[in-house]
Amino acid sequence: MLKPEKQLEIIKRGVVEIIVEDELLRKLEKSFKEKRPLKIKAGFDPTAPDIHLGHTVLLEKMRQFQELGHEVIFLIGDFTGTIGDPTGRSETRVPLTKEDVLRNAETYKKQVFKILDPEKTKVRFNSEWLANMNAMELIKLGAMQTVARMLEREDFKKRFKAQQDITILEFYYPLFQAYDSVYLRTDVELGGTDQKFNMLMGRTMQRKMDIEEQVIILMPLLEGLDGINKMSKSLGNYIGITEPPDEIYGKLMSISDELMLRYYELLSHTSLEELNLLKVGIQTGRVHPKMAKENLAIEVVERYWSKDEAIKAKEKFDLIFKQKGLPDKIPIYSMKESKNWLPQIMKDIGSVKSTSEAIRLIRQGGVKLDGSFVKDTSTTLLQGEHIIQVGKRRFFKVKVDA
Repeated sequence: MLKPEKQLEIIKRGVVEIIVEDELLRKLEKSFKEKRPLKIKAGFDPTAPDIHLGHTVLLEKMRQFQELGHEVIFLIGDFTGTIGDPTGRSETRVPLTKEDVLRNAETYKKQVFKILDPEKTKVRFNSEWLANMNAMELIKLGAMQTVARMLEREDFKKRFKAQQDITILEFYYPLFQAYDSVYLRTDVELGGTDQKFNMLMGRTMQRKMDIEEQVIILMPLLEGLDGINKMSKSLGNYIGITEPPDEIYGKLMSISDELMLRYYELLSHTSLEELNLLKVGIQTGRVHPKMAKENLAIEVVERYWSKDEAIKAKEKFDLIFKQKGLPDKIPIYSMKESKNWLPQIMKDIGSVKSTSEAIRLIRQGGVKLDGSFVKDTSTTLLQGEHIIQVGKRRFFKVKVDA
């Protein structure tokens, strides 16, 4: 086991905030002295079946703790998942059925071990201790916090001011999450910055129950391919870890140079020393950003598929984009097949200001679809990936889903 100071240096990589850093160092020192691993927890509500790179920011930090010799608990919120986390919501979520949650949970378990070491991971379900709570236990749990404190939470505050409904069940969600930490007696809880309120409640509840308070490590929300919004399947700016290798590779090659460094920091296994050298190399011109991006894309594809698949993905990318004279970076958009009229898609992706402008450009011979000039203004796109070229230099990659 590394010395506590070195562990802390590694743990801090990519972290937004540690509450409280001095406490974490003391826990690491005690762990090192007593040769007792810390208990690290991160919870995931299986409200969707697939994991994307945004989720892996937390998973990679969990893997880091495993490599430092600590005990990691991958907590599946099968109980809380039926409620739905109200964080960031402007309205009450529609609860998922238990069957939906369990089906998604099984998919999660298969996917997370692409990152976590299965031999060093404890998988727990919070229904183990929450599902059998009786009325008196729920009353005691509700007494742990006040409505005034709940309404300090930004999303609840906004909904309350807008006179939108907030159910008592939603108030219970952060209480249940806090109780997870009490029951498991966690030393450290990991989560995204949007989970700060819920995780602080875990510290409060542990203190009230005379349990040593957990340290909170807040990880950033990974930006999606657009470099602006957080990675989200609903926004179409995501990279799923089960996507085909050439899809993952191509999407990573499309990101900006600035976003590439962000992805290196949060997704790559490159050491801190190597990452600093890379940043200096790019700044001084000794390292070409495109080469750095290729290395990142190969690393990510290899992690979730294999080295052979990563090499094949690179070769396919080079063949398609270099031989066709396409630029190395093309913005990627996802569309539904129900909205597949080419002029409308051109407007939606921002290549034109209106469908009328798109129609005019098509009639003037200024639009190519997959390398061929478009002549028919009623053209629609079938399922799959397409390259739209507007004029001589503007390229857009569009993925049409069912």
